[in-house]
Amino acid sequence: MSERKSTAPLQDAPAQNVQGWERIGSLAGGVMMVGKGLRRGGVFGLVQVALGGVALARGITGHSSAKSFLEKSRQDMDSVRLRIARAGAQSNDLKADQSPKAEG
Repeated sequence: MSERKSTAPLQDAPAQNVQGWERIGSLAGGVMMVGKGLRRGGVFGLVQVALGGVALARGITGHSSAKSFLEKSRQDMDSVRLRIARAGAQSNDLKADQSPKAEG
């Protein structure tokens, strides 16, 4: 008898975070940079080919790790701002509760 092994992917496919014109721009820019890098040659041409390849991969997959990182950082910052605002409101409420009441 032969055993059947399930082959699960090592990582889940990342969610697409690049759509529409941004994705088309990445594809077009990547093709252009790869072409210019190949014509240029040398170290700078190699760098240009590499950057064009990254742009092409971004356009083909529809995912950008850099954009994911920036979006996560922005969400974290918004969360911190919200916590600070809540803490300030709670502090104001405590001060209002502690202030001497006007006697009439």
